[in-house]
Amino acid sequence: MATTATCTRFTDEYQLYEELGKGAFSVVRRCVKKNSSQEYAAKIINTKKLSARDHQKLEREARICRLLKHPNIVRLHDSISEEGFHYLVFDLVTGGELFEDIVAREYYSEADASHCIHQILESVNHIHQHDIVHRDLKPENLLLASKCKGAAVKLADFGLAIEVQGEQQAWFGFAGTPGYLSPEVLRKDPYGKPVDIWACGVILYILLVGYPPFWDEDQHKLYQQIKAGAYDFPSPEWDTVTPEAKNLINQMLTINPAKRITADQALKHPWVCQRSTVASMMHRQETVECLRKFNARRKLKGAILTTMLVSRNFSAAKSLLNKKSDGVKKRKSSSSVHLMPQSNNKTSIVSTAKETPPVQTSMEPQTTVVHNATDGIKGSTESCNTTTEDEDLKAPPLSTGDGSSVLEGRRHSESKTQTESMQSQLSLCFSAMRKQEIIKITEQLIEAINNGDFEAYTKICDPGLTSFEPEALGNLVEGMDFHKFYFENLLSKNSKPIHTTILNPHVHVIGEDAACIAYIRLTQYIDGQGRPRTTQSEETRVWHRRDGKWLNVHYHCSGAPAAPLQ
Repeated sequence: MATTATCTRFTDEYQLYEELGKGAFSVVRRCVKKNSSQEYAAKIINTKKLSARDHQKLEREARICRLLKHPNIVRLHDSISEEGFHYLVFDLVTGGELFEDIVAREYYSEADASHCIHQILESVNHIHQHDIVHRDLKPENLLLASKCKGAAVKLADFGLAIEVQGEQQAWFGFAGTPGYLSPEVLRKDPYGKPVDIWACGVILYILLVGYPPFWDEDQHKLYQQIKAGAYDFPSPEWDTVTPEAKNLINQMLTINPAKRITADQALKHPWVCQRSTVASMMHRQETVECLRKFNARRKLKGAILTTMLVSRNFSAAKSLLNKKSDGVKKRKSSSSVHLMPQSNNKTSIVSTAKETPPVQTSMEPQTTVVHNATDGIKGSTESCNTTTEDEDLKAPPLSTGDGSSVLEGRRHSESKTQTESMQSQLSLCFSAMRKQEIIKITEQLIEAINNGDFEAYTKICDPGLTSFEPEALGNLVEGMDFHKFYFENLLSKNSKPIHTTILNPHVHVIGEDAACIAYIRLTQYIDGQGRPRTTQSEETRVWHRRDGKWLNVHYHCSGAPAAPLQ
């Protein structure tokens, strides 16, 4: 294994800090060089788990990264081996993914897309000049140097990169991510640098309209599309894209690699080098909206598939999926979830907690949740967004990589049907688990309201919580002060029993760290005259996960006030 010239132990020179990402055999953590206080990102590979072949690939990655010094490439500064671990010390890039930044912009035009692909092509041209082929160009590997406006785009993750001889075309193995694979790789023909240009064409297409040129839930059909070069420029979204942009895409997505445009030629294309006069400046709001959905979908699928690959425990997941949906599930909270008949439901999920004490012996609020069992359980067989590598048909599985890419070398003879079925089942499983998580945290928030516990309420809500509710008389309220009034003057002083029923909660997962839940809330209480009353409201809550914790960031309520005011 290659090491630095001084062979100094990593722990002597660097101080490790928080985790930034995770792969199957590696973890990425922020680190600081002790003698300069300079921040870096350390990719820490557990070499005890690697085979001899994996060691060779790790050495290849380090060797390739040391060659590349370009402002649009994440640079390797150090490569150090210690017993049981190998450390690759890279630039610390703090701007996140390029595609995530685009959807957060107030203005995004074709000219902006041109500027993005220009930087990507600069990085690709640099590696091609050094006879390197990346083989895994995709949105997850396009990062921004910082969060500053105009920060440079950085190409990352050379775990699949290979060294070639000039314009040599050879079979280097099946490697890449399904939607970005070139026709020659899918045909198992000799290939070389043009595979990176094909992937750039896919990326440029997405940059312009927010969705990919090749897409099918069935991976086999996806591959057929790619091999046939079956893409188009449908109306209306492509009507506003300039002919020059479409021309560049056509030259990048040319089936014959010998006729495909090179990185150097693409940099000289008018749409790239003369963007101020050729590319449109019109804001592309529809592109931003489509790209937001595209990001959410690939993030969720990436999280699911990463879990699959890291755990290597398909049978456990299968067992979990085979459990009856109407089985008993114990909960730690005091909420109880009971089966209640609904005319619009064919089935319901029944979950039971510890027995709730009778009202006369306890003033503990109760929350009942009535589920629609079919909510969100629709599976997906969309083509996976996971990098694959299969250099040798007899090769054992390989799995290394940082937080944005998991490499899974699979035997070519593995049953495609079985793999796709398992991915679909795992997707269903994790989707159901996430939805139960959102329902549970919503229950906890309502319990805090019913208990008049403002401290518990603030721990579950974002400080900048925005809300539309009847009490605010149709106004948008931001912050916690408005809600604090009700906790201090009404809710905390209410000693009468309250029972809340959440009817038919519907959860929509938005990527890995966001979700929305809509439900009907029935609140039963005893009024000032001792009479039982019921109020009904239709509520929607938007949840966002920060540092592993779900926070309510927006709340919308219609109907009567949720808090009993009598």
